[in-house]
Amino acid sequence: MTLSPLPALMTEPVVRAALLEDLGRAGDITTEAVIPADAVMEVAMVARQPGTLAGLGIAMQAFALMDPGLSLEPLAADGDAVRAGDAVLRIGGRARPILSAERVALNFACRLSGIASATAILAAAARAHGHARIACTRKTTPGLRALEKYAVRAGGGANHRFGLDDAVLIKDNHVAAAGGVAAAVRAARAYVGHLVKIELEVDTLAQLRAAMEIGVDAVLLDNMGPDMLREAVALVAGRAVTEASGRVTAETVPGIAAAGVDLISCGWLTHSAPILDLGLDFQG
Repeated sequence: MTLSPLPALMTEPVVRAALLEDLGRAGDITTEAVIPADAVMEVAMVARQPGTLAGLGIAMQAFALMDPGLSLEPLAADGDAVRAGDAVLRIGGRARPILSAERVALNFACRLSGIASATAILAAAARAHGHARIACTRKTTPGLRALEKYAVRAGGGANHRFGLDDAVLIKDNHVAAAGGVAAAVRAARAYVGHLVKIELEVDTLAQLRAAMEIGVDAVLLDNMGPDMLREAVALVAGRAVTEASGRVTAETVPGIAAAGVDLISCGWLTHSAPILDLGLDFQG
């Protein structure tokens, strides 16, 4: 599937806010003190380690907001695998705006590339042992959800729901408060429109049987080991999408995928993935 960039209308407010936060009340006093106003420079954004790229367009937007006259030449694309030493973006023009935008541009590119890189590792492990896709969750950085979920797609993963309003996910506390699985599912089905999917979280096979009796679109199989997951997939028998969640790592993904689930969701991709180290190198 072709990765479509996020519209500038969605990303510019976030990038602009980050630049304003960094510039503070007086602007970049270091650069203005040290660098002559007419100085020009050329730099390259370079990968310091191997990984998967994401957020290159966001980084370019940071530079362009500081100075629309800068020359921005992408040397790679989001979703590309990069090696240590690969240049991914060349920037040229007035030195002051380049230096002032540097940190914000790198913050976005490093963070989003880290998410894409972690996703790519899990996605490769899942593909090698089954048909499951790796999916993210709502455990995202406040204000950055659209960007971080985009980075998951850049790494070859899939997006779970974007918020509380685009799908029903009935979890254990919903079931307890509603008075049981059947009551919760019936209430949800009566409330939402015909295009809204209903997913139910279960952590036992008994709960799963109840879900299959009443009927749901998807089941979230929470913290089940590979053997129980195989039983769950057999019990569902294609009547609902099966999603495994809990204790997902590069080491556990092969066993989870081999159980035959459709999706493997992982919260740490967007809340704890390490960055991909990128830097800006002076080109002379």
